[in-house]
Amino acid sequence: MTGISHRFVETNGIRMHIAEQGEGPLVILCHGFPESWYSWRHQLAALAEAGYHAVAPDQRGYGQTDRPEPIEAYHMLELSADIAGLVNALGEEKAVIVGHDWGAPVAWHCGLLRPDLFHGVGLLSVPYLPRPWKDALRPTDLMRAMVGEKEFYMLYFQEPGKAEAEFETDIRTAMRMLLYSGSGDAPPEKRWRAIFDKSETLLDTCFMPDALPPWLTEEDIDFFANEFERTGFRGPLNWYRNIDRNWDLTPFLRGAKLCPPTLFVAGEEDGVVTLYRNDIDHMEESVPNLWKKVLLPDAGHWIQQERPEEVNALLIEFLNR
Repeated sequence: MTGISHRFVETNGIRMHIAEQGEGPLVILCHGFPESWYSWRHQLAALAEAGYHAVAPDQRGYGQTDRPEPIEAYHMLELSADIAGLVNALGEEKAVIVGHDWGAPVAWHCGLLRPDLFHGVGLLSVPYLPRPWKDALRPTDLMRAMVGEKEFYMLYFQEPGKAEAEFETDIRTAMRMLLYSGSGDAPPEKRWRAIFDKSETLLDTCFMPDALPPWLTEEDIDFFANEFERTGFRGPLNWYRNIDRNWDLTPFLRGAKLCPPTLFVAGEEDGVVTLYRNDIDHMEESVPNLWKKVLLPDAGHWIQQERPEEVNALLIEFLNR
């Protein structure tokens, strides 16, 4: 893509691929599942034009970045350390971090653990989920209690090899179905379901579009599919397999407030918004410097790809404040 350059940096013991554009204050853009730096293709140029150095890494396990073999190499403290090390590798002393989907927990952990380094936090699709003061069930036990005899997608991802086999049978088809069914363009009856029958697979909850939505091209599908055909899905799925480990490693974050200035943006039709609506409604209680909370109508989960102009405007306004 015109203006975007690529290079590798060493951080936290891994070799990380980054895409970057522009000069000025540093903004790090952390993608989610199942994506890559490419999900920020519309933001890199816009932020660069606004006077910022925009950097979108392939996070650990994705794209051209290293993919450690052990499952336990993908817990949140490692993922956050990767990004803190990236700031250092770029020779900077501070950055604003923006995360979408799984990138949002990376962003808020960076804001919680290194507020000296990350002086602003943007969360897309996933709100800050504070850890309660009282002892509670471990996350996977809570999920099982929540769904009973049903399956929950995060539980479905726990068994190594299971979801990999499903997605890797036909990666282009899987990506087409996941991106469409998670978007605001899919009608309600064709949207991905977080909870499903144990007799179903995750892709059974998704649908093949008759035509791609206007924000998604065949070239976009090709890029994502080519990346996962080369790397597989093991690394990305290992993020989910550390949910309980993340819980075990962070009891010190009970009751922690996310204090850096924070922006939250999501699509009203995003299934994640449905799951975490109560947390979104009460974000001000745990994010005292919440600058703005925006739900874009008719948009789904892939918010920065579905509605790039609106997301770019909000990000630039936040960065300029």
